[in-house]
Amino acid sequence: MKEITSAQNTTIKETKKLLKNKYRQQSGCYMIEGEHLVEEAIKHGQRLDKLFMTKDFMVNNEVNEWLTQADEVYEVSEAAIKAISSLPTPQGIVAVLKQTSQVLELPLQAPVLLLDNVQDPGNVGTMIRTADAAGYAGVVLGKGCADFYSNKVQRALQGSHFHLPVVQADLNTLIPELRSQGVEVYATALDKQAKSYRELTPTQPFAIVMGNEGQGVSADVIKASTQTIYIPMPGQAESLNVAVAAGILMFAYPI
Repeated sequence: MKEITSAQNTTIKETKKLLKNKYRQQSGCYMIEGEHLVEEAIKHGQRLDKLFMTKDFMVNNEVNEWLTQADEVYEVSEAAIKAISSLPTPQGIVAVLKQTSQVLELPLQAPVLLLDNVQDPGNVGTMIRTADAAGYAGVVLGKGCADFYSNKVQRALQGSHFHLPVVQADLNTLIPELRSQGVEVYATALDKQAKSYRELTPTQPFAIVMGNEGQGVSADVIKASTQTIYIPMPGQAESLNVAVAAGILMFAYPI
């Protein structure tokens, strides 16, 4: 175990760059922080490239088993951990992992969630986490979605990407492929052809498409889908948060 006391240390400076998408893409690495996320990573066989912990964190937590799961382990000062943390109050533990290439297994054995240009990191992370909880086969991030490896997405999904595949793909290519395999694709939209989600009894497996927070699902994706659906709202609100709407739909149909 190496010790780092300065926030100006070269390793700290290089790690801090991972807070930006440009450097995550260049390095092929990303950061997670907090005891829960690191524990989930290790529990599901993820090798840690680097592990940073403060002395206080190590004194107050059982970390001995984690030390063998990281290629490099550092005891760092509060100033150093704060320099690489994206949180106002760092939790005393940060890890660096290599990005992994995941594959959505076809033919599908369970429903999938497709995201079309969903830009808010919290929404993307929350929907991945909800898909995990609902037993979905995976989540596909289409063009324009928030960077999956950003710290905000990682905090929102709370390690669910260690449980199910999260892949990036062109929905205009993927949806026809799914439909050719008999998968019904339901895009959320308010148009004349849209049906209430309560009127549907989907055959397994199927796909649900959620769209951009302001613009909804794109016209091309809607055209490629089987059917548009909506959630009836008897109240006065104009719309639902996209992550809330996705949760309603994913738990509406038993798997």
